[in-house]
Parts: sequence; structure tokens; C-alpha cells
Amino acid sequence: MDNRTLWERLRPYLLVTPAMIGICLFIMYPVVYLVYLSFYKYNLLNKAKSKYIGFDNFKQIFTREDFYQALMNTVFYTVGVVVFTLLLSLLIALWLNKKKRFNAIVQAGIFTPHIISIVSIALVWLWIMEPSQGLLNFVFKAIGLPPSQWLQSSSTALISVIIVSVWHGIGYYTLIIIAALQSIPPTIYEAAALDNASRFKVFYKITIPLISPQLFFILLIMTIGSFKVFDTVQVMTGGGPNNATSTLVYYIYEYRTTNIGYSAATGVVLMAIIGILTVIYFRVLSKKVHYQ
Repeated sequence: MDNRTLWERLRPYLLVTPAMIGICLFIMYPVVYLVYLSFYKYNLLNKAKSKYIGFDNFKQIFTREDFYQALMNTVFYTVGVVVFTLLLSLLIALWLNKKKRFNAIVQAGIFTPHIISIVSIALVWLWIMEPSQGLLNFVFKAIGLPPSQWLQSSSTALISVIIVSVWHGIGYYTLIIIAALQSIPPTIYEAAALDNASRFKVFYKITIPLISPQLFFILLIMTIGSFKVFDTVQVMTGGGPNNATSTLVYYIYEYRTTNIGYSAATGVVLMAIIGILTVIYFRVLSKKVHYQ
């Protein structure tokens, strides 16, 4: 084998080596170490006191009420964010689909929250949702509606966090759907018009199937991201009041120093839940995705 042939065979591996090193160091190793820690009662300050306890951390997880509360909060948050963001993004994208200067300005405006730090956004919404001096309650009083406690009440705190998350992400997903809509060949709609197809049939039979790959991508990404929500909860509520907004990642964060082994085990459970959901999505929903 001459040098040229050897180089041609080795070149692909050499080119991907930097990326593989990064994946191994920053993805694979943390995952393996997380699983390793989950089997230990780990003392972060004194490693000599750390000991192997097997599946005790996992047994403890599934016997604690605060874990199930965090899990239900996360599920409720995920369903709310995914459903409302997807529906509103689709409606706004249909409205802004036409290539006009005004629509371009609106697109830039709704995308702006996505490029702003979520911490800054959360701080602004803290003021907006302030019960006595906040803008939302001022508007409610002006139109004759009763004020709300928003983040101060266990019954409305999680809904308030969902509102902020939907507002933050809606612009990004709207632009993805707009790009998908504008990639549909106009001849398909012209053929449907010749057949006197109603608007609903055009939307259901043509538009939705042709943008289904983008909708599937949005659904998958939003579900994974929503299950990992942390920063919004940390800034706005700190998991309160009465753990009403404590999500799984925030629950893991709370035990990062007192019981890091238990925290790692909870992280493994979260990883398993996201993995199972991803498999279900690909097994069930990917069959309905129409690729041109």
C-alpha cells in the first residue's frame, strides 16, 4: 500500500477525530460518570466517606413524594409549553407567510425574545407579574378583571412560568415554520384550487403533511428542552411556592451538595425518561412524517 492510498484511508478518521474527542470528553464521559455516581452515597467534601450502596438511591427516588411532585410539575410544564408554543407558532407562521415588508418587521420583532438572555427575560416578567405593582394586574384591573397572584400562588405559579417560556420560544419556532411554508411549491396549491378544494382540506391534506418534518423536529426539540428546564424556574420562583414549580432538573440541583449520589441517580432517571420519549416519538410519530 503506497502512502497516497494510506492517506486516503486515514484522512476521514483524522478529520472526525477532534469532534470525537469533544464528544467523548464533554458528553460520553459525563454520562458514564453520572451513572457511576448514582450507585454511591457520595460525599463531595470528603471522598473518603463515600461508599457504594448499589440501587439504594433509585429505591429512595421512587418512594419520595417530592420526586413525584417534581415529575408531575415537569410533565405539566412540558405539555403546556409544547402544545401552546406549537399551536401559536403555527398560527402566527400562517399569518406571516406572505413575503411583505410589514411581515418581515413582525418576524424580526417576535424573534427578538429568543436572542435575549432568559435571565433578563425572567427578571422583566417578575416585574410584569408582580401582584401589587405589576403590569398584568394593572391591565386586569383596567378591564374589570380580578387581579392574580401569578408567581406568589401555588395554583398559578407554574402556569406563569409556562407563559414566560412560551413567549420566549415562540419566535424561533415561528421562523422555522415560515421557512417550511415558503418551501412548498406553489403549483401544489394551484392544483388544489383547480379541484375546488376548501381551505381546511388544503391545510390538512397539503400544508400539514408537507411541513410535518419541521413540526416533528420542533415537537422533539421542545419536549427534550422542556424536560430540562431550569433557569426560568431558578430565577422566577426558586421552585416555590411550596414546591409548586420544582421541576426535575431543579430537584437535581437542590441535592447537588447534600447528597450528590441521590442527585446523580435522579439525573439518570431523567435521562431514561427523555430517552424513552424520544424512542416513542420516532416509533409512533415519525411514520406520519411526509418527506418530499
